[in-house]
Amino acid sequence: SNMELDASVIRSGNIYKVYWFYWRLLGLESDFPLRHVVDILITFFVTFWYPIHLILGLCMEQTVGNVCKGLPITAACFFCSFKFICFRLRLDEIKTVEVLFKELDQRAVTAEERQFFDRNTQREANFIWKSFLVAYSLSNMSAIASVLFGGGRNLLYPGWFPYDVQASALRFWLSVSYQIAGVSLAILQNLANDSYPPMTFCVVAGHVRLLAMRLSQIGHDREVDKRVIARKLIESIEDHRKLMKIVELLRITMNVSQLGQFAASGINISITLVNILFFAENHFAVTYYAVYFISMVLELFPCCYYGTLISIEMGRLTHAIYSSNWLGMERGYCRSLLIFMQLTLAEVQIKAGGMIGIGMNAFFATVRLAYSFFTLAMSLR
Repeated sequence: SNMELDASVIRSGNIYKVYWFYWRLLGLESDFPLRHVVDILITFFVTFWYPIHLILGLCMEQTVGNVCKGLPITAACFFCSFKFICFRLRLDEIKTVEVLFKELDQRAVTAEERQFFDRNTQREANFIWKSFLVAYSLSNMSAIASVLFGGGRNLLYPGWFPYDVQASALRFWLSVSYQIAGVSLAILQNLANDSYPPMTFCVVAGHVRLLAMRLSQIGHDREVDKRVIARKLIESIEDHRKLMKIVELLRITMNVSQLGQFAASGINISITLVNILFFAENHFAVTYYAVYFISMVLELFPCCYYGTLISIEMGRLTHAIYSSNWLGMERGYCRSLLIFMQLTLAEVQIKAGGMIGIGMNAFFATVRLAYSFFTLAMSLR
């Protein structure tokens, strides 16, 4: 089939190569013989036990300061596991979305469409997962460095172990190794969790734009037979149906997980501010919390930005349909066109927990929440 060998066809599947690599590293979606063993070990020791040992560790702490210091990472690991389980249960939907993307890829035939997809959509989607990879790797390294060069025998995070950690050097380093391995795998899980929504929203927005390009071109080629024009409209309606199907699948996939994302951001932003204001002893601690604070805000931003972009691009479809040449077409065609326009008028939004629209409004609300929390804390200081 020369269609598939044709290098000029856009391939949104390439954007997801690294995403599926994360899943394979976690013992899923691969044919590696020991994958079930890896999966069971990670599920027990990382997904379940890691947040639990941090929560129990927090309960043992004596001072408020130590509780506040341990809270951000505990919340982050808890919500990371929460989101990971949500996405894991939705892998079928995630695969179906990719199948629909592949079908829509085949529809982009003009050079203009391909150019837009390569220069904008693909470039931005790749930038998203790369920036998450860099940010998360840096945060992991900074946490590990703080233990190795912090002096004194402190664990990476206050955690509960079924034995006395400080009894011997071997026990101590084994415990630290568990924490380092655990947090590294949790970060790998979070990479899969957090890069997926903005990356996918970006591809959806790109495909909506391509559909708008195709729609506005319909009927402007005057020599074409009217039946061909009518077929083009029907194909476009079919594309729109596929896009709405993708949006529906993304709603199912992200309904609960993104609620966890907003909760995690809200809690972490607030606690981190408290830590900077009240409990940071030295410059290293302040820097660590400041970086953590910024990364929390930035973790939320791409998802909200591209969520809003989908709404904007979907809203532009109505005008694209109107821009097509419908003068002199039959009444049946014009009626279909009107109904299609009416369909595209409804605002498209993906909501977390069925209530928080994933968009810039939610992002600004989170930032405002953090700011009002900050002013409250300053007045108590």
